[in-house]
Amino acid sequence: MRLGKRQDLVRRQVARDEVVLTKVCACVHKLRHSSWFSCYLTMATWNMFYSCFFVFIIYSLAEGKGTKYIPPVVLIPGCGGSQLEAKIDTPASVRVVCNSRTNEWFTMWLNIDLIIPSYIDCFVAHMKLEYDNVTRTTRNAAGVETRIPGFGNSSTVEWLNPGDVYLLGYFNNLVSGILPLGYERGVTLRGAPYDFRKAPNELGEYFLNLRDLIESTRVETGHKVVLVAHSMGAPLVHYFLNYQPQSWKDQYIETLVTLSGAWAGSVKAVHIYATGDNLGIPFLKASKARIEQVTLPSLSFLLPSSQVWGPEEVLIQTKQRNYSTGNFKELFENLKLPDAYDMYLDTKNLLHLSTAPGVEIHCIHGEGVATVEKLVYDDDNFPNNPQVVTGAGDGSVNARSTRFCLNFAKKQEQKIYHHVLNKVDHMGVLYNSESITYLTNLLANISRKNEQHALMMKNLIQAEKGKEKQFVWKYPGMEEADEIKVRAGLIK
Repeated sequence: MRLGKRQDLVRRQVARDEVVLTKVCACVHKLRHSSWFSCYLTMATWNMFYSCFFVFIIYSLAEGKGTKYIPPVVLIPGCGGSQLEAKIDTPASVRVVCNSRTNEWFTMWLNIDLIIPSYIDCFVAHMKLEYDNVTRTTRNAAGVETRIPGFGNSSTVEWLNPGDVYLLGYFNNLVSGILPLGYERGVTLRGAPYDFRKAPNELGEYFLNLRDLIESTRVETGHKVVLVAHSMGAPLVHYFLNYQPQSWKDQYIETLVTLSGAWAGSVKAVHIYATGDNLGIPFLKASKARIEQVTLPSLSFLLPSSQVWGPEEVLIQTKQRNYSTGNFKELFENLKLPDAYDMYLDTKNLLHLSTAPGVEIHCIHGEGVATVEKLVYDDDNFPNNPQVVTGAGDGSVNARSTRFCLNFAKKQEQKIYHHVLNKVDHMGVLYNSESITYLTNLLANISRKNEQHALMMKNLIQAEKGKEKQFVWKYPGMEEADEIKVRAGLIK
């Protein structure tokens, strides 16, 4: 080997080792700065150190053989799972504390500082959408400009605020679990964030970009793509796949992994229309959040499907009347939300649940967590303070919706795999070790399959070359004859 080539190999190996060591050092750095490190090294501390060392070994191995066979992953978040940046230039502030103008883009979702009591009115005014019942579309509030950062990379779906990656994580634990297999952000690990306030009928450009991302990733890596979708991401991908020809799906999609998929909507959406949702934040009033939440088409998209909840099944029970999927119009009229009903009409037929996605599906979700099934009002206080009747589900999505993936088994040739996590809630599936292990094993199995396929193709090509050499040896002069014919224009 020439000296120049050897030096180049050494430099590349050193660079790889530096990346690995940086990751290990970062892991150890977390140990040093933990609140209990300065007191004494407990057995748990050493266990964490060994975990870091194990990660180091995995990364070292991943840098070598095998990483070129890993299937690329595209992460598709659910409602609230993408960062959203904004610029403000409004004629007047909602309150004195609100900014009426910002010169730079800032993170609006999710910025905890903006939803504390002093600023919540500002957040609601800037985050809500305005509905146009002529164009049947929504737009930002006057003077508000928004954008979704980081399409194609995974960082903006790993963390919901770039300035607080420890408190506001989303796909981060899942990503940490699969990185040791050799994944690289922006190359084999991609993210597809979107404006989660909107429903699929307003995400046409996003779906074009998603298709381009899947195709380019397939070409650049040489392997079909694994789609990983959470919550609303499942029906969103279902909608997207319904508009792709089967030949395209066969060529570009390896499998679809859904986590807490809201395939057929959820009764929680009805609950939010009635009372709002404080997102589990103690100091956030649900009634304040509701002002913004009821303006979002994505909420109407997540209403329980009439194909799964029949018109006779009561969702809201009051002394005067009951409400089901059969009379949402009356419900929204009594809630004084006329735009909400228009948005429901825009979105209710977007998903044809009778049409299967046409790809292999790994359907993972939690169960055993009380989930709203019905709201009951015993007095005249509608819509405030209902009695919540619960049933099976993951705390946010009803079991009949998360399990709806099983209905596709008889409607497509591709296999459906179903895995239930006991006592794991809607968001917990993103951090649960069992779900992360399931995904890691799945990706490792696909990697082995890709490697075996590559080896088979290599052997096939070598066998064909061997046959060609034997033919030329048996019939000498054939190559020269072909060259003469090409020059004469007799063959190409």
